[in-house]
Amino acid sequence: MRYASLAITTTLRQHRLFVGATVFAIWLRIITTLGFRPAWVYWFDSFTYLNAAMQFRPESGWQPGGYPLFLWLLWPFHSVTVVVIVQHALGLTIGLLIYAMLRRRGARPWIAVMATVPVFFDASYLRLEHAVLSDTLFIFLLTLAVTTALWHPDVTIKAAVLAGTFLACASVVRTIGLGLIPLFLLWLLVRRGGWKRALAMAVAAAIPLLAHGAWYAHNYGSFSLLAGGNSGVLLWARTMTFADCTRIRPPDDERRLCPNSAVQDAASEYVWDPHSAINRYSGPSKNELALSFAIRAIATQPLDYILHIIKDTSIAFAWTPIAHPKRVTPAYGFAEGSWPIPQNPLLDDVREKYDNSIGVLRSVDPYASFVVRYQYVAYMHGPLKAAIFLLGAYGLIRRRKDVTIAWFMAAFLLVGPVAVLDFDHRYVLPAIPIACIAAALATISPRDRPRCDPLPQAHRLTVEVDEARPGLD
Repeated sequence: MRYASLAITTTLRQHRLFVGATVFAIWLRIITTLGFRPAWVYWFDSFTYLNAAMQFRPESGWQPGGYPLFLWLLWPFHSVTVVVIVQHALGLTIGLLIYAMLRRRGARPWIAVMATVPVFFDASYLRLEHAVLSDTLFIFLLTLAVTTALWHPDVTIKAAVLAGTFLACASVVRTIGLGLIPLFLLWLLVRRGGWKRALAMAVAAAIPLLAHGAWYAHNYGSFSLLAGGNSGVLLWARTMTFADCTRIRPPDDERRLCPNSAVQDAASEYVWDPHSAINRYSGPSKNELALSFAIRAIATQPLDYILHIIKDTSIAFAWTPIAHPKRVTPAYGFAEGSWPIPQNPLLDDVREKYDNSIGVLRSVDPYASFVVRYQYVAYMHGPLKAAIFLLGAYGLIRRRKDVTIAWFMAAFLLVGPVAVLDFDHRYVLPAIPIACIAAALATISPRDRPRCDPLPQAHRLTVEVDEARPGLD
């Protein structure tokens, strides 16, 4: 008992900065849960997820089935409040994983704690965790993958298998995660003796992906690796900001998808604009035709495509949050009041079967007023995000192999959504914790070593003497 007590005391002393940060992060999540009841529920995304969970099937149009499966597992509680509590716990676990891995790799305590600050304290993450959306689960699985892969300086077969499994699970939560699997495989292949680990990871990643495809086929009659087949429409929308059909010269069947009189300030708006070419098209194979047009447009105007990606990605680094599209609130999403959910075809069914409290979100004081004020202080402005990425890039210059995968993973998560559809402040958030890992690893000197011994030498000797002479007690 004395050894255990001493070990706990010494461990808390060694990690007191992280313990203090964790306590405050827990308190913030308690205040958020008390201040906004029951949870942020959105039409269309949240209801689509909830409906798919109740049907126990992947969603057929826009989203894969990973998050509906997560909601299905929590369905017995019949409470979206339980859902967001679990997601708040996942947010805390993300910080714990980052800190534990960095300390094991030799990062100084204050640097490891700083790497957890965005996910622990940025109000954007509090808002994300408090919503029935897939993002928090997605970030959690990504963090599991990268911390598992980097737990040891040399990636073991076991770590490669686990990382592949976690990445595949993340991909069936958000489809953008699929692009990270070949990135990880390439990273493993360039390492000495990495082909065995790459093969193990590929096999491990294939299992959840194939299982999801089989699940989709069971429900809809056709195999689909991830989602229900609107990727072509999304990429088509991306091209609407620059496509010039006088240069593209599409065939007659694709010409109907050329830009028309509908003009939007953001690429994603063309997906929903009833007057856009894609929504006026009523012919067969709309998604396939849209994909063919998009590829043709990008191949004809590659420079325009790249410049629009750079332009939209740069929004993430502005000091003052920029609304994109202009109709949305770019940040500071917490407010006081009540927000009835608009009537929609799924509302009654979701309330009856999943949670009858769904319908109106209310703020509750004094908790809500604190969170509303807190968000204006606890917001990570764009230049700080840029500094994090630049510090990670410094690690690339130093040729740190462990920094490489984390930095390129974060860069892909930042640019990937813009490349396939559009910029969204929400889509930036998964990239930041991974970028923080890269930045923290870049600061570690090769001479640094993990401090794995929980007891100082003098304390350990005292304990050994006391245990050797129990009669003295």
